[in-house]
Amino acid sequence: MKDTLEAQVIIKASKEKVWEVWTKEEYVKIWNVPFEDWHCPTVINEVRTGASFDFRMEKKDGSEGFNYKGEYTFVVPNERIELLQEDGRKSVIHFKEQDGNIALIEQFEPEEKTELGLQVEFCQSVLNKFKACVEGELQ
Repeated sequence: MKDTLEAQVIIKASKEKVWEVWTKEEYVKIWNVPFEDWHCPTVINEVRTGASFDFRMEKKDGSEGFNYKGEYTFVVPNERIELLQEDGRKSVIHFKEQDGNIALIEQFEPEEKTELGLQVEFCQSVLNKFKACVEGELQ
């Protein structure tokens, strides 16, 4: 991978629970939301090597939105996901046990037109929502 950005969270849950919430479409719709005025109305997610994903993210008022889509290039359940986004950028998600918790670490190649700090903030915001969803604080 080229120079990468990184965001991470520590989650109080089993690796199996973290994997389930990360991969199941009904959960992705809940946590894949960067800001309060956004939502993720449509999710297609088949997490296996060679399969694809397509998450629709948009402002609730419909004024802005995009599809985050691509292909899973390498998947080890409960441990690692490598993906290739539609625009050619690569990402790797690690699920690591750490002191009885799970460290979820997302490394990704930056998009060229958006300020790097904003990209990390966006990703970190989504991971924070994910953590809240897994730990039962977000429904």
